[in-house]
Amino acid sequence: MGTAPDITRFYSKAGFISAYIYQQLKEQADIFFLPALGTHEPMSNGEIDNMFGSDIPKERFLPHFWRTDVEVLGEISSERIAELSEGKLDYTMQVGVNKLLLDESWDLIISVGQIVPHEVIGMANYTKNILVGVGGEDTIHKSHYLGAVYGMERIMGRTYTPVREALNEGFDTFLRHLPIEYILTVLGKKQDKLALQGVYCGNQVETYEAACELSQQLNLNLLDKPIKKAIVYLEPAEFKTTWLGNKAIYRTRMAMADDGELIVLAPGLHRFGEDMEIDQLIRTYGYKTTDETLVAVNNNPELASNLSAAAHLIHGTTNNRFNVTYCPKDGLTKEEVESVNYRYCHYDEMVKRYPLEKLSNGWNTLDNKEEVFYVSNPALGLWATAENFNK
Repeated sequence: MGTAPDITRFYSKAGFISAYIYQQLKEQADIFFLPALGTHEPMSNGEIDNMFGSDIPKERFLPHFWRTDVEVLGEISSERIAELSEGKLDYTMQVGVNKLLLDESWDLIISVGQIVPHEVIGMANYTKNILVGVGGEDTIHKSHYLGAVYGMERIMGRTYTPVREALNEGFDTFLRHLPIEYILTVLGKKQDKLALQGVYCGNQVETYEAACELSQQLNLNLLDKPIKKAIVYLEPAEFKTTWLGNKAIYRTRMAMADDGELIVLAPGLHRFGEDMEIDQLIRTYGYKTTDETLVAVNNNPELASNLSAAAHLIHGTTNNRFNVTYCPKDGLTKEEVESVNYRYCHYDEMVKRYPLEKLSNGWNTLDNKEEVFYVSNPALGLWATAENFNK
């Protein structure tokens, strides 16, 4: 059994590594793949081909349904969650995984994924790939909300955070007996191209720590000055919703100047949430300030029962500190984008103003002397001023 991220982590090299393992072992072992979808939609056949190649039979890919396929093994106590949240939260958090992982016939379960700065947990992957990637709604909702309440700026790019500690403790207490091994990748620019820079294998926390150390060197971009205008491009095959596309906000927020503008070029954007229930919650409550969302959670049971959606709304707000202009092509309308509290411009109009072929990653001075900062894929790093990150 292998768990690897879905198409939203296309650049992780997890698809290539998983396919390589399959080709090497298919004659000796019965191999299945359980993409770590979390709350994302199951992968289409085309997405499987793009990520894993077309040589693996499609019946080898098993979908993870986060609401129905999970067996709960235990919980993190409310006392521990209160301690991790500095007294802000008072709930238990279930520890559960897709029941397929608990089948005793597996000789080996391999979890493949990329270590990179992350807005919910600090550094992505390791135990997150199991407890969130193929975990259940209670874990997903409450871990995300724990991170949001604790503070995204205090979490991103850090090896240890309250969410990381909760997931590691849950894994060590209830899942350590399973034959799970990790393959953790680290990617970074090499000769101005994204390249695999490190592969870390093992099932102990030291493997995770070593991968984090390299990722922080390669993926943490500390700037000497704040960004007044940022332009972030979202690859259409990877970013189809603001649920994912808001990485453009998460990963640059600590670099944005007060009253600055973040322009999100999103040609593939067609929805807000990855599933229709969460999509409707985003449409209902919008990306308002953190305080407004916290009040909405207290006053609305439908949002209180979907805490990962509430956490996402907090992550996606700028708290009125800087402005976000979303630029879809033909998916979401002006009225829809503005209804959730973002500005709108059509993609075609914005790329006429800022042609992609004239932009390179980092600082750019345009013909009219305007200075902009360009990010071609926000999923691959974290941008912050040195002052903000080291607070």
